[in-house]
Amino acid sequence: MLTSLQNSLVKQIRKLHSTKERNKQNLFLLEGTHLLEAACAVAYPLETVCFTPQWQSTHPQLWDLACSCCDRVELVSEEVLAAIATTVQPDGVVATARRSEENQVPLTGLLLAVETLQDPGNLGTIIRTAAAAGASGLWLSDDSVDLDHPKVLRASAGQWFRLNKAVSQDLKATVEQCQQAGIQVIATLPTASFTYWQVDWRKPSLILLGNEGAGLSDDLAAMADTQVKIPLSPGVESLNVAIAAALMLYEAQRQNIYS
Repeated sequence: MLTSLQNSLVKQIRKLHSTKERNKQNLFLLEGTHLLEAACAVAYPLETVCFTPQWQSTHPQLWDLACSCCDRVELVSEEVLAAIATTVQPDGVVATARRSEENQVPLTGLLLAVETLQDPGNLGTIIRTAAAAGASGLWLSDDSVDLDHPKVLRASAGQWFRLNKAVSQDLKATVEQCQQAGIQVIATLPTASFTYWQVDWRKPSLILLGNEGAGLSDDLAAMADTQVKIPLSPGVESLNVAIAAALMLYEAQRQNIYS
């Protein structure tokens, strides 16, 4: 059992709390039973799984499954687990996984492109909602929060592993690529004439989402084939970006099911 906070593996995993080290090691953290279950369900390859004796005794089947998906397993003390986790009250298991080099988003169906998003909770919620609504995938601009930030994974409630997603080094080029593939591009703007339910979402569509405070950049908004608004009551300035995404994703699902 690992009990020392000075152990080299413990130090290595603790470093993954930072963006710099996740980039350097090309690894990311999975914290908690739910995320481990989600990763194992899709056979996502794991590097290391660290768990406490109590967690092992209460999750024998998941422990066996995790062992078959990872390169290394380590029994650790409660103190060590608390040190390598980013959560205040970890539930007994933390794993690391290598970043995938094959993040491909198909040019079909219902898609999202997210620009300069900063809050990991918002991104995780968007991923969770997109997966639930049957979206084909998501692109994230490279100046946004890390796609594999621990809070993003937790907010996705395990759906992170089920949605195609990628970081775009040039989001405008990605949008152009979608348009060339015959995908309509939809942007939300408060000054738009159309409401979001007036769009024909039965067509392949790309939803553009912007920064929490500033919204979409003018350059990206100008690329949209259609600009839409979400009606708000007087005195309400805007909606949370994840809520705005959910409204359009589920309107698209409604039209595709019932129209």
